[in-house]
Amino acid sequence: MANQGNGNIIQLEDGWNNVIKRGAIDVLERTLDDGFGTSFEPKEYIRIYTTSHRRPPLYRTCYDMCTQRSPYNWSRDLYQRHGETIEQYLRNTVLPALQDKTGQGGTILLNELKHRWSNHQIMNKWLKKFFTYLDRYYVKHHSLPTLEQAGLQRFKEEIYQNVKEDATAAIIALIDEEREGGIIDKTLVKSIVELYESMGMGSLDSYTADFETPFLEATRAYYARKREDWITKDSTPDYLIKVEKALNEEKVRVVEYLNPASEPKLRRVVEDEILQKVQMNLLEKEGSGCRVLLANDKSEDLQRMFHLFSRLDSGLQPMANIVESFITEMGNACIDKRQTRLDSGEKDKNDDPEFVKSLIDLHEKYLGVIREIFASHHLFQKALKNSFEEIINNDVGQFSNAELMSTFCDRVLKSGGEKLSEMEVEQSLDRIVQLFSFLTDKDLFAEIYRNQLAKRLLNQRSASDDAEKLMIAKLKVQCGTQFTSKMEGMLNDLAIGNDTKVEFDKYVAKQPPINLSFSPQILTTGFWPSYKSPEIVIPENMTKCLEMFKEWHDVTHTKRKLTWVHSLGNATVRATFGKKSYDLQVTTLQAVALNAFNDGSTLGLEELQKSLNLDLETLKPLMHSLSCGKHKVITKSPASNKINSTDTFTANAKFTCNMRKIRIPMASIEASHSKARVDEDRSYAIEAVIVRIMKARKTMKHQQLISEVLSQLAFFKPQPRVIKKRIEALIDREYLERSADDQQQYNYLA
Repeated sequence: MANQGNGNIIQLEDGWNNVIKRGAIDVLERTLDDGFGTSFEPKEYIRIYTTSHRRPPLYRTCYDMCTQRSPYNWSRDLYQRHGETIEQYLRNTVLPALQDKTGQGGTILLNELKHRWSNHQIMNKWLKKFFTYLDRYYVKHHSLPTLEQAGLQRFKEEIYQNVKEDATAAIIALIDEEREGGIIDKTLVKSIVELYESMGMGSLDSYTADFETPFLEATRAYYARKREDWITKDSTPDYLIKVEKALNEEKVRVVEYLNPASEPKLRRVVEDEILQKVQMNLLEKEGSGCRVLLANDKSEDLQRMFHLFSRLDSGLQPMANIVESFITEMGNACIDKRQTRLDSGEKDKNDDPEFVKSLIDLHEKYLGVIREIFASHHLFQKALKNSFEEIINNDVGQFSNAELMSTFCDRVLKSGGEKLSEMEVEQSLDRIVQLFSFLTDKDLFAEIYRNQLAKRLLNQRSASDDAEKLMIAKLKVQCGTQFTSKMEGMLNDLAIGNDTKVEFDKYVAKQPPINLSFSPQILTTGFWPSYKSPEIVIPENMTKCLEMFKEWHDVTHTKRKLTWVHSLGNATVRATFGKKSYDLQVTTLQAVALNAFNDGSTLGLEELQKSLNLDLETLKPLMHSLSCGKHKVITKSPASNKINSTDTFTANAKFTCNMRKIRIPMASIEASHSKARVDEDRSYAIEAVIVRIMKARKTMKHQQLISEVLSQLAFFKPQPRVIKKRIEALIDREYLERSADDQQQYNYLA
């Protein structure tokens, strides 16, 4: 403005040609063309731009030309000539130089492009400095692109659009060379990638469209070729090693010279080409697929397979299916082995520790595989669960797996069974409970286990009370309080029984002495299994003991009914054969039978039956234990291993044994469980669930009710026809009714 006051109007051509172009632009272009041989030195910069007016001549010239009044305000013209200057330089100098290098190889072109891009950035920077006032006010006031943006736009239009295809092809060629093991100039590639990013003017549009898209297509083609080569020549483990290496290299490649946004896209392309498209081929490849790796315990290869396929959408499901199939096959092999033993003539019994241990070992092995190799992934946990549900519920022979498992627990927990340390006992119980969790008929297991627990407790054969409580606690965690309440009640009865014994002993001490040691055990009917209670004729001295206890009990517990179950009692009988005495550890029934031969008489089976008041079903196994077992304290005539109705019995006067204490076991007269009772309990449980559901829903379709009942039954899974039968029973008892409009719909009757 002061210039205008002095009358010094700067004309456009004069200011542009004599000051701006000559003093700055020409110098800058020469510097760029000479490769900085003639530099834009600081001394010259200071001399040109520093004056007494504290504004450099160039800056003052630009300032004056932009602040003169119209028609001498040259802001628009200077802005236009700024763009034309860059355009002319790019078109006349830079583009021809790049075109000359186009046919000389990718690296040469990229180096030239890198050099020219670097020069352009310098040029853009200095021109911005030269025209600072223009950029600060005119551009801002008229909402125009900044000088820097305008310079980048000119480069994009004049250079980038002409060389981008060749540059992209050159970069892809270098990357393919590196993939094949070659060494490339990564700094050069990174510089060109940064050029692509800059051309987006603040976005990645140019990078994505002009480089990333063709790069991903080229990558897909490259790995498609590799896939066909590898899948033909390599085993599954070798193929996956190469896949793992390729994925790691691509990840590093992004870090070193590509934009981070390319990483997930690049990864998906590589995974799709070398994993997704051949997944089933790799998993099922003959001689090296997933099944073979499992069979040969190739942990490292399986872990690599798991990690690689976990990258794919639904990539683990096919692998989990193979694992499930394989584990089921291994379990069926254990079952087939047991079947073969039975077919070869081995006696079928409810005690088969070899079979149960084989299932425990199988589960323990593949539980470890799921945890360590497959990182406890839910699909593989489900595969293990599905396979063992099929294995554990596949019964072979006369006895169910539920009974075999319960008997295995009995071996672990009873004295004289498995010789294990406390830690080994706990470990065995842990493992058997894990198998138990797959069992469908949990109620059947509970019934058998409760019977065996009762025998251990009543026969004082339990190795450890702590182990018994531990097992019940584990079952309680697995199935809830209702499942173990009776078992806990049995243990509680014995604990209370100790106090009862102390009180009764005090009472006995005040009574006339008897020549028998008598210790009763009170059991709560609801907790313990139902037992046969034969009305055997008890000897007089034993009867006195029973009457004494009844007198005490009736006074102490006036509202309780006492019922004697002699089949559960134990006795120690002092027997003298010749000059030697023995302590025979027998059941109460055996003791009463031995007492019948105390006078040396010979009795037939029918005579014994009448004198003892026992049925043959109880008497035969009783006499078999005394006359046909290991310790033949009774002589049977004629001698054989079978009890017949015509046999006669007498005390064996010639009996001898090296041991003083002799235990004479007797075959149980009770079944391991009552199938009828189990079925009856199941009927009650099904009806209770049906009523509970219908009370809440009021009305329900048949199929919906069946599904809901099955989902709520925790301890067994009945067949739909069994549920239907219970529905009919409830209809007969008027808990439910069929809808008049739809026979497949039920209504609840309040």
